[in-house]
Amino acid sequence: MGNIKFTSKEEKEYTLISFEMDDVLGPEDLAAITPPNVNGAKGVILSGRGPIWLYCFLTHFYHPTKFIATYDPRLEGAVIVERHSPDYKVGSIFKC
Repeated sequence: MGNIKFTSKEEKEYTLISFEMDDVLGPEDLAAITPPNVNGAKGVILSGRGPIWLYCFLTHFYHPTKFIATYDPRLEGAVIVERHSPDYKVGSIFKC
């Protein structure tokens, strides 16, 4: 089983969820992953190197939040991929 470490940092509008993996993570490891809980009234920004299916898992886990974005250092911000508030637009870059 691969090992994944999560950290969370609270900001005014969002919670930054970062992760690191010590080893190769396999799809069978998803059942044992427990991401940190967050304040659903805020958005979530995901950051870390991982397989696309891990990002899908985390997006589903954080679905009830105000918005979900994935951090892209090349864009110097996070791309909003899902939202539950008209204040945020899917595809926009949230500077953070």
